[in-house]
Formats: sequence, C-alpha cells, structure tokens
Amino acid sequence: MDESATIAALAALAQPTRLRTFRLLVGKEPGGLPAGELARLIDVPQNTMSAHLATLTRAGLVSGERRGRSIVYRADLGNFGAVMLYLLRDCCGGNASLCAPLVSDLMPCCPDGAASGRTA
Repeated sequence: MDESATIAALAALAQPTRLRTFRLLVGKEPGGLPAGELARLIDVPQNTMSAHLATLTRAGLVSGERRGRSIVYRADLGNFGAVMLYLLRDCCGGNASLCAPLVSDLMPCCPDGAASGRTA
C-alpha cells in the first residue's frame, strides 16, 4: 500500500452512502450482496448505488463478481487491511505498548477463531 492508494481509499469512505455500503458489505462477508439488494438496504436508487460501488471498486475497497444477471459485491478485506496497516505502520513511534489499547479494541470484532484465514 502506498500513500496515493491510501488517500483514494479514505476519500472513497469519506461519503456517508459509501461508508454505509462498505460497512454493510463487511458485515455480509464472505457472501457479499447483489448491487440491487445493496441499493434497497441503503435506500438509494440503483443508478446512484452503481456510482458509489464504482468509486469503492476503483479505491480497491470492494470487488464485484457477475453471477447470472446480477453483480455480487464483496468487501475487499485484504486491501482494507493494507490501508489500516499503512496508517498504523509507524504507530506510536515504535513503542508497541502505546498501540496496545488500539489493537485490543480492534480484536473483539471477531469471535475466537472467526478471523483465521482472513487477511484484514
């Protein structure tokens, strides 16, 4: 991950509909959701959702896979993890104990073992 890719990802998330969409997709991993279902759940027109999904895709935060007549979108947790690692790479000037509370706060998001095999 580099600075420009990180800026693109953060810019894509700096809009309420896109942030809600990304968070919804994270919660629907690993199956993802069809674009039409995303539009319905977020309560935006399908063409508006399409534009938001295009922005998130260009930023590397989501990916789409055609399944029949639908495109199913999934959060790209690997790229999102790379953005987070880029931001935290030099956390607290190398003093790991200062970052321990942050890491601890991030851990409860997944039950024991649920994150194994995932790149985030």
